[in-house]
Amino acid sequence: MDLAAAPPALLVRRHLYLGGAWADPTGTEPIDVENPASGETVGQVPAGTPADVDRAVAAARAAFPGWAATAPAERAAHLDRLLAALTARADDIARTVALELGTPLKLAARVQTSLPLTVLRDCVELAARPPAEETIGNSLVVREPVGVVGAITPWNYPLHQVVAKLAPALAAGCTVVLKPSELTPLTAYLLFDAIAEAGLPAGVVNLVPGTGPVVGEALAAHPDVDMVSFTGSTATGRRIAHLAADRIARVALELGGKSANLILADADLPTAVKVGVGNALLNSGQTCTAWTRMLVHRDRYDEALDLVARAAAAYRPGDPFDPDTRLGPLVSAAQAERVRGHVDRALADGARLVCGGPDAPLPPRGHFVAPTVLADVHPDSALAQEEVFGPVLAVIPFGDDDEAVAIANNSRYGLAGAVWSADADRALAVARRLRTGQVDVNGGGFNPRAPFGGYKQSGLGRELGPYGIDEFREIKAIQR
Repeated sequence: MDLAAAPPALLVRRHLYLGGAWADPTGTEPIDVENPASGETVGQVPAGTPADVDRAVAAARAAFPGWAATAPAERAAHLDRLLAALTARADDIARTVALELGTPLKLAARVQTSLPLTVLRDCVELAARPPAEETIGNSLVVREPVGVVGAITPWNYPLHQVVAKLAPALAAGCTVVLKPSELTPLTAYLLFDAIAEAGLPAGVVNLVPGTGPVVGEALAAHPDVDMVSFTGSTATGRRIAHLAADRIARVALELGGKSANLILADADLPTAVKVGVGNALLNSGQTCTAWTRMLVHRDRYDEALDLVARAAAAYRPGDPFDPDTRLGPLVSAAQAERVRGHVDRALADGARLVCGGPDAPLPPRGHFVAPTVLADVHPDSALAQEEVFGPVLAVIPFGDDDEAVAIANNSRYGLAGAVWSADADRALAVARRLRTGQVDVNGGGFNPRAPFGGYKQSGLGRELGPYGIDEFREIKAIQR
């Protein structure tokens, strides 16, 4: 298949996936799927209803005892067949993500497609291992699957965020009802095509597309859903936590971030800036872990701003299917408008425009925002405190390590961050002081087996690797 081939004119999916088969929805309303690079409708999926959620949860509940009792090696074999079926669709996945989200095609293939396949491959291996048991005195401590999981996933990584919930939940012995984002549902349908081909037992995985206020709320509040796993905004996570709390259901929440990139005085400045800008602009800034606050020692601040401006200028906005494009559109007109509002407010608050901004040239169509760098951003300002979720970088000066740590920790979020220093021990010492779930030291690479999650309002629980599977288990003590 030609990866860059033009996508079909309209992708229409008319069914839900319930009890191991494609099924008609109870409602008749469709959801239009937009190409954010052009504003054109490129697909449709059904708008699920609470009645559809009831059907999906009933199927998952009926399938749970058998799946929970399935031997770990057999569950791993099912996941391995899913991995093969999904891998065969890798080109279609990359093209679909580029179409419905606007991620440049090269990035869609390298990150949006390859990363979830890596996560699924790891889960195949981990699923084959029986859960650990231990003896404490006269007690045998065992781990068991939590039950039916409601998975509610976001639009910015439409396959990875699904696989990061679905694969470990299945590995743990849980059954799942998935509600993907209504902005990027077509990628989830490719996943369920693979699920159908792989022949997972009926009811183990179910799909109900729809909106958050309808399907998401029905799933989060459903009395037969034992656990809700959600990735998205902190505001929506708070609502889901309330719905689940009303019935004392477990939640795992992967929420917002406002991560700081600390570039200490002795750092390799060109490398730190280049990597930092790339991280902040990844997926057009629509990444919860993005290092959107760049903290630079005052002695190197002006030099850093020059480097930042040159690095950001290399991210040319354009058609996601153009191989020269490095920055795609934002997912929707509303998201683009929201990001522009953050920039306008920051300029009104006294931030200095380094590059980009409201007058920068953009493609004539689509929901584009220019890569924008703002300097002299006050640590307490809205731009330094609020998640923008767009290609906007705030640069903040500091005087010493203590001030850098104080600025970094001056946030209600705590998801990710970075530290750069020529002294590895110094960088590690600073990293330990950051109140955040992940920290990269001198460009340390992302590890898909390490625990992923946040402190403070960035969420509850952990995803990925063995920690991600344990999130979907209960702990039982048996006295003998």
